[in-house]
Amino acid sequence: MRSSKTIHVVSCHAEGEVGDVIVGGVAPPPGDTLWAQRSWIAQDQTLRNFVLNEPRGGVFRHVNLLVPPKNPEAQMGWIIMEPEDTPPMSGSNSICVSTVLLDSGILPMTEPETQLVLEAPGGLVRVRAECADGKAQRIHVRNLPSFVAEQGVALDVPGFGPLTVDTAYGGDSFVIVDGAALGLNFAPEEAGKLAELGVRITNAANAQLRFTHPENPDWTHFSFCLFAGPLTEAAGRLTAPSAVAIQPGKIDRSPTGTAVSARMALLHAQGRMALGDAFEARSLIGSTFTGRIVEEAMVGGLPAIIPEISGRAWITGTHQHMLDPGDPWPGGYRLSDTWPGAGG
Repeated sequence: MRSSKTIHVVSCHAEGEVGDVIVGGVAPPPGDTLWAQRSWIAQDQTLRNFVLNEPRGGVFRHVNLLVPPKNPEAQMGWIIMEPEDTPPMSGSNSICVSTVLLDSGILPMTEPETQLVLEAPGGLVRVRAECADGKAQRIHVRNLPSFVAEQGVALDVPGFGPLTVDTAYGGDSFVIVDGAALGLNFAPEEAGKLAELGVRITNAANAQLRFTHPENPDWTHFSFCLFAGPLTEAAGRLTAPSAVAIQPGKIDRSPTGTAVSARMALLHAQGRMALGDAFEARSLIGSTFTGRIVEEAMVGGLPAIIPEISGRAWITGTHQHMLDPGDPWPGGYRLSDTWPGAGG
């Protein structure tokens, strides 16, 4: 074998959503902060294309790059690469990264509980891992401050019609749609329809509405559409089905930790959740994340919550991604049969 590049990856998924972790073969990108390093990767595109495009990647894959933290409180930093974005934070990816760090021995595990401080591009997150038999059994992530941007705003979706939506931030930015009002059953066979409609709703929101993070002027777009299912109460917590459409057109297999956080911020603003209350979201494949409001806060003058989200992750393998110097597609390729909206 000959290769001009070898990248070492531990593959993982959190409640169904792939979140692979690069553990070697990539130097930290330039930048004095995690956000600057994240921005360099987003603009450069070389690493993103190599690991996300075919033949090594695909629209279903997220990849995380471990980097030395900039904040002295943190034990590890990481940069999240999703199909179309390089976001501030991700719930499922934080659970995958924590699991890989502990299960692979990169950071020491203490049973029955290990506590970590990790640095995402959007800020510090604190992790509490339930551990037994050498395995991180469940990961609890104290997420970034989450807040509502607007409630009950009108949105006209081309080819679909008018909607009333809410917008919120849970570590990433969301347009939230009432799934019951659309007659959704949140069944697996609806995934294709929801992926296509969700991207149209997100694109319409970016064209007609405005998202501004009061403390991060670089984050000025909506990333996702959350189809929020009807709430029920069981075992002392609110529960609901949900589906999150991710650009360029797929449904998150997990319940999406940032969506759980954004919805809890909305429920808190509506007076339906209070400090200490819990919420469980269920994905189209039946996996669950549990959220809890652990603190109330302010973000740039906006009322906010500090959410904790929890879920499980499992390592699925290890890979060495290589590049033959004679490969005519060193950055990979995308076609619209599997990557909506792609060219060649």
